[in-house]
Amino acid sequence: MDFDLIIIGSGPGGYVAGIRASQLKMRVAIIERAEPGGVCLNWGCIPTKSLLKSAQVLEYINHASDYGIVTGGEVKADFAAVIARSRSVAEGMSKGVRFLFKKNKIVLIEGSGRLSGQNSVEVEDRDGNRKSYPAGNIILATGARSKELPGLKQDGKKIIGYREAMTLEKLPASMVIVGSGAIGCEFADFYRTLGTEVTLVEFLPRIVPNEDEEVSKQLERSFKKRKIKILTGSSVESADTSGENCRVTIRTQGGGQEVVEAEIVLSAAGVVPNTEGLGLEEQGIEMEKGKVVVDEYYRTTIPGVCAIGDIVHGPALAHVASAEGIICVEKMAGLDPDPLDYKNVPACTYTNPEIASCGLTESAAREAGYEIKVGKFPFTASGKASSAGARDGFVKLVFDSAYGELLGAHMIGSNVTEMIAEIVVARKLETTAHEIIKSIHPHPTMSEAIMEAAAAAYDEVIHL
Repeated sequence: MDFDLIIIGSGPGGYVAGIRASQLKMRVAIIERAEPGGVCLNWGCIPTKSLLKSAQVLEYINHASDYGIVTGGEVKADFAAVIARSRSVAEGMSKGVRFLFKKNKIVLIEGSGRLSGQNSVEVEDRDGNRKSYPAGNIILATGARSKELPGLKQDGKKIIGYREAMTLEKLPASMVIVGSGAIGCEFADFYRTLGTEVTLVEFLPRIVPNEDEEVSKQLERSFKKRKIKILTGSSVESADTSGENCRVTIRTQGGGQEVVEAEIVLSAAGVVPNTEGLGLEEQGIEMEKGKVVVDEYYRTTIPGVCAIGDIVHGPALAHVASAEGIICVEKMAGLDPDPLDYKNVPACTYTNPEIASCGLTESAAREAGYEIKVGKFPFTASGKASSAGARDGFVKLVFDSAYGELLGAHMIGSNVTEMIAEIVVARKLETTAHEIIKSIHPHPTMSEAIMEAAAAAYDEVIHL
């Protein structure tokens, strides 16, 4: 079979690139050694949101009386059923990707792929058989896996990564989570809601350290109200798994030591790119700090070979990989796409309350030399938030004083992950603060807080 394009990896970078390439009349094959859809769809973005939705439903029922609803009898989570629902959602989505392949005439080749030449890919199937496929172009989209920390080797039982955290056989009574990025905080939220005693350990001075400092403080307050123990400025020195539970030795802020005993230790301190075994070194592809070096259209140092997603420099986010894949194949097809603006990438964390952000934080804007105006609107002043019983959080906008340019937006609260797209579009269109203030936002909605935050920056806020 002759292909215009072969893609190694069917995650949100690979499968999206493949579909766009097919739309552009390319003959496409995608090589996948596991389930179509990759980590995001099968072991990340989608199944974790299913778990968190189950936790949210439980939270609603436990607080039904706050809404004037009387429930009878004990309410508890069926942990096995929660896990089963999550896996069912992931399996359904994976089948959907298979359908999209068929619809777009994409050939799915099951096995492990590697470069065997500038225009050739070798595939090894599950039985060890090998076959080479010629291709006009090749895209590497192999994603990433859970990072293993020194002194915290994952055994898949007591010390686990995110995959095992989604398929535990029983709800653990206690858990230490190492790392407070999106993965760590989402699992802390899920397991604490279901009743697990959670200790969250973060090496840096604050949780969700990539977010605006005020957002970090708000989430910490919300987590502590729910009795999640938080240790910032701390690191795990060792974990003894010889007993019934894990004994985790933690170097705490100030240089002291604390030993925490827990059934499970979840390592959530980031991911590492899957670049081994791809034949990169043999083909002379340039690497830097473990990632593939590419240009603005994701072309490697070898003609005809491109790379996207978690194996190249940039945010390791599903929507970033998808955008990169589309830009890559459009350029490959002779179109003239704009390079991706990495300064306008939204980030979302699906905790309770949710976090969403885009652009510069307040401190980063000041460090960049901007004279800024900052507007903040708390959800305690929002009619919709009060009606929904979701008053925690706020919207914070950062503007350039000189021109009213929207430099960044930082939100924490209910449904803010659905609101951040307005900010991305506004920044893409170079919208000013005045234009946001004068754009009617429907009432009552959570999104009104964006308009009010913009107004607050210019002393025009109405409801605060």
